[in-house]
This record gives sequence, structure tokens and C-alpha cells, in this order.
Amino acid sequence: MKIDLHTHILPANWPDLKERYGYGGFVQLDHHRSCCARMIVDGQFFREIGLNCWDPVARVSDCDACGVDVQVLSTVPIMFSYWAKPEHAHDLSQILNDHIAEVVRGQPKRFVGLGTLPMQSPDLAIQELERCVKDLGLAGVEIGSHVNDQNLNDPGIYSVFEAAQDLGAAVFVHPWEMMGKEKMPDYWLPWLVGMPAETCLAICSVLFGGVLERLPRLRIAFAHGGGSFPITVGRIEHGFRCRPDLCATDNKINPRSYLGKFYLDSLVHDADALRFVIDLVGSNRIALGSDYPFPLGESEPGKLIESMGDLDAKTKAQLLSGTALEFLGLDEAVFS
Repeated sequence: MKIDLHTHILPANWPDLKERYGYGGFVQLDHHRSCCARMIVDGQFFREIGLNCWDPVARVSDCDACGVDVQVLSTVPIMFSYWAKPEHAHDLSQILNDHIAEVVRGQPKRFVGLGTLPMQSPDLAIQELERCVKDLGLAGVEIGSHVNDQNLNDPGIYSVFEAAQDLGAAVFVHPWEMMGKEKMPDYWLPWLVGMPAETCLAICSVLFGGVLERLPRLRIAFAHGGGSFPITVGRIEHGFRCRPDLCATDNKINPRSYLGKFYLDSLVHDADALRFVIDLVGSNRIALGSDYPFPLGESEPGKLIESMGDLDAKTKAQLLSGTALEFLGLDEAVFS
């Protein structure tokens, strides 16, 4: 079985959000030609997407071609809109979450849904989290690596994590609004350099902030193989040991102690890197993730894992589906 934890989806259309809310900054789709659309923000081109970004039939066809049994659906991070007025981000979250739930209901053996939340308002975020889990039947939520100027150790964000633990909801953390992007105008560096750093920032904020110490049952995963965290964990631990006055202010536990207590996806694009991450956190904490349908993802989900001859069948099965099932709180039988 093959479950792709990291895929993104959009509705084919949604309301004119500038007209709906009275100000700009939101994404609109321009279906400028058949099976293709431009994502536009205030008249500026952001990205071109294909039919498979919104059409479940096209997605299933792609999955069948690559042997993917189940996709876990989450929104495209630019849609988070944490900068917007909370009530408007809440409204947009409901539009996106209703769509994901509809797609899952249409083919429940092929899709699992993760919602999005108005994280700039913890109260509204918790309200929508409860709706996602209790009313829409989603397995959890996707959130950004930070919320405006707040990192994931922020007390308000902690309250959302606490609610997720209480609800048994999975939390998938995806980098967005990359740090230092104004200094990286060339070579696609925000995606190549900023994204790995953002994911490391998110993990360090959770560990140093004591989130997992206080919420040991929280199921939280980080995209892109943990970004730059795995290769810098030695430096992070050393900083904790040599400057506890700076690093251990909110949590006295060595950050290395939490290896194996959070999840990562497998999207590292390199066999040696994946071996390293497996050795670091264990195959039972790494789930197949492709970033479908975007070009920086794995074009054939699971191909890297399947190509690694040094991994036994049990380890491959764990990476391809077992870890995702545990993270999502699901049993394989629901897809049979």
C-alpha cells in the first residue's frame, strides 16, 4: 500500500475574495486555457497550475499511474492567509475545508483530508479545528511554519496544539512565507534555501518551547524531511548544552531527546539523505510525501523509497504507508 501524506489541492473556483472582504492580497484563479489556470495575487502572477490541482478524477489517474493508493489532501500554503483579518481567514478556511471534505466524501478510499485554520486567531482556529474533525470528518489540519511574527512556541498557537491533542487530530506543518526571501530574489532560493530553514525553525520552536514535553500525545509532522533540522541537530544540541541560558529558557530537556517523537515526510530527493533521516528518527516516524502536484516534489511518489535496495520490505512498507496510517490515526482496513 502507498499513502502520500503530502499533497496539495484547490477548489476549481472560489468567490472573488477582494470583493468579498473589501481588500486585496488574496489568490484568484484565472482559467486562461483548458486544463490550466494561473494563480493571481492582486494582478500579479504567482504560479501556473494544471487540472490535477483541482480535479479529483485527474488526481486518481495520476495516482493509479504511480501506484499511489491514497492521497492526503491539504491546501496550498499561500491560501493560509494568516495576514488577513481573522474573520475573513476563518471564512476562507471554511470554503477550503468544505471543498476538501467534499472531495474525500466522493472517494473516501482514495483521499484523506487535512483542513486549514485561521491561526492568527487561536479561538477561531480551535473552533474551525473542531468543525474539521467533528463535522467534516477530516483527519487533522495543515498549518504554517509560523504565524506572521509568531513562531510555533507562541502561547496562542500552543492552545491550538492542545486542542488538536484533545481531539486526536493530526497536525502537518508546512513551510510558508520563507524567512529572508527579500534577500533571495534569484535562483528560486526562497524554495531551495528558505523552505528548509523554515521547517527547521518550526521544529526548534516546538522543541525548545516545550510543546511536546507538555503535549506528549500530539501527533505532529513536518514537511520536506524536516528541512535543515536533521543535518544540524548536532549543532542545535550543542547550543542547548553550551548556552542553556539562551536555549533552555522554556524547556530543560535536550532537544535530541525528542527524536522519534514527531513525524517527518520522506521528501528529501536523495537516497543518502533519506538513510540518514531514517537512522536519526526511525522509519516509523517517516511517511511518504511527494508535494504533488508541484515540480519541486517527487514526480513519481515513492520511487526513491522503492529504489533503495538496502531497505528491507518491512521498512519500505512502513515508509510507504505504515507511518502515515499511525500519524493520521487510521487503520488500513478503512481503505479496503
